[in-house]
Amino acid sequence: MKRKFADLHLCLNPKDPNSTPRIMAKAAALGYDLIAVPLNPDIPEAEISKFKSICNDAGADFSSRVDLTPKTRKQLMFQLRKLRRKFEVICVQCENKEVARQAAKDRRVDLLSFPFLDFRDRFFDWAEAELASNSLAALEVDTKPLLLLDGSKRIRLLSTLRREISIAREFHVPVVVSSGVAKEMLLRKPREVAAFASLLGFDEASALNTVSTIPSNIALRNREKLSCGFVAPGIRVVKEGADC
Repeated sequence: MKRKFADLHLCLNPKDPNSTPRIMAKAAALGYDLIAVPLNPDIPEAEISKFKSICNDAGADFSSRVDLTPKTRKQLMFQLRKLRRKFEVICVQCENKEVARQAAKDRRVDLLSFPFLDFRDRFFDWAEAELASNSLAALEVDTKPLLLLDGSKRIRLLSTLRREISIAREFHVPVVVSSGVAKEMLLRKPREVAAFASLLGFDEASALNTVSTIPSNIALRNREKLSCGFVAPGIRVVKEGADC
């Protein structure tokens, strides 16, 4: 069966709204079937529909995403209560250990992201992985830093990512590889992104899953949960009314 590829972190340039159709069309032309774009938490539903229409016109499915950057556990809980029913993909930028621990164990979180390049400022460890293994959260890795860095900085980042992914796989935490880019020139074909994943310790099939099966399932799972007929996993309301 033909793989369906997904990029869950295609960024848009807010200073150049005219580039939105162009970059979505480029992603679709490269072979992505599903695209998720991080949006402002306060964006109106009508604006989300516009992005979806632009993406559909380009030939790809669209999934709404929000990136949370809470400073405390309490702030994260508030944001999740407010936004979980609005967006299909929720990513938490883990900037401190308190937030990282809470995000890893909260089943409302889809993606865990660790934005710091310095290994001393990253918080994904065995405790984090163990918590995530009991929830639905996946570890997200962006290719953008790997494209922009060179020399010793790239080597150091690769070493850190290989260690974190080894921990994730040991605890069966899913890994998603996304682009994280906002420029067309930095976009790569899905199989080229999978080749990056192979540098991090994945075999060919597992590397392809990080840009296809795993991210697609996250978006589609939450789309089902947000549908009006959803009751519980595997249970849907087919028909309502007195004649049922």
